[in-house]
Amino acid sequence: MLPETNTVESLVTIIAREVLNAYSEQEIQNSISQGLMCKRDCASGMCVTTCFNKLGQVVNAGAERITTTVGVIPSDLSMAGMIDHTLLKPDTTPEKVTQLCMEARKYNFASVCVNPSYVKLCSDLLQGSNVKVCCVIGFPLGATLPEVKVIEAKMALENGASELDMVVNIGALKARDSALVARDIRGVVATGHAAGALVKVILETCLLTDEEKVLGCLLSKEAGADFVKTSTGFSTGGATVKDIMLMRETVGPGMGVKASGGISNREDAEKMIKAGATRIGASAGVKIIGAAAPEQAATPQPAAAKSY
Repeated sequence: MLPETNTVESLVTIIAREVLNAYSEQEIQNSISQGLMCKRDCASGMCVTTCFNKLGQVVNAGAERITTTVGVIPSDLSMAGMIDHTLLKPDTTPEKVTQLCMEARKYNFASVCVNPSYVKLCSDLLQGSNVKVCCVIGFPLGATLPEVKVIEAKMALENGASELDMVVNIGALKARDSALVARDIRGVVATGHAAGALVKVILETCLLTDEEKVLGCLLSKEAGADFVKTSTGFSTGGATVKDIMLMRETVGPGMGVKASGGISNREDAEKMIKAGATRIGASAGVKIIGAAAPEQAATPQPAAAKSY
C-alpha cells in the first residue's frame, strides 16, 4: 500500500530540513575554525546564517527556506509609555519641536522621534525627564552608505539621542544582498550599543514581500538590533496588523516590534499592540491616549464649520 501524498510531502520536508540544518551546521563549524563567529535564526519557512570576524564585521550572510518558528504576543503595557511621539515632516520648525517635547513631558511618552537636526534641542528640552530622544538614521530612503549611517548615528548620540531608528537598505534587501543588509544594520547597532542606545530597524514593509519582511527581521535580529519597525510614514503605506503579526512571529518574544505609519487613534494602536507591537510610532500620540486639552474639547464650533 502506497503512503498518502501528504505523508510523503511531510517526510520530504523533514528530510530536507535535517539535511539543510546539517549542511548549515557544517558551514558554521568551518567558519568557527577560521576564527569567525556565526549566528543562525529561523522563522516563517526561512533561515538566515550570518558570520562575523573578530572586529564584528560581516563576512558572509545567507538565507535558505527551511522551517517555521512562532513568537509570543507581549502582555499589556501602559499605552503612553509605548508611544514614540513623532515629528518628522520637512517643514518642522523649532516651535513645533518644542511643543512636541512639552507634550511628551506632560504625558510621559516613551520618546520623541525627530530628525537629526533637532536632537540637541530635544535633549535640552527633555533634560531631567524620563522621555528619551529618538533620532532617525538614513531617513527616509535608507539608501545612504553604511559608513554614512554610522557617522550620522555617532553625531546623533553625541547630541543626546538614546534611541536610533535606522532605515534599512531596502533595495539591497529586495535584491537579497544579505551581506550588505547585515553590514548596514550591524554598523549602526554596534555604534548605538557602544553608547547604551537602543536601535530599531525600519523595514518599510509596504515595499516588501512577506518573504523579504521575514529576511529583514532575521537579519536585524542577528545583527543585534533591539526592535524591528514597519514604516517611515513617507512611502506607499504604513503599519498593518498582518505585518505586525508576521514580524512578531518572526523575531519571537524577546525582541521589540514597532508599529508606525498611519496610526491615528487609540483603536488603531490597540490593534497593533494586540497583534504583537511593543512600541507605537505616531504623530497623534496625544489623541491616541485620549488626552485632548479640556479647553479644546469645550470650544464650540461655528454652525457652518465642517471637519475634514
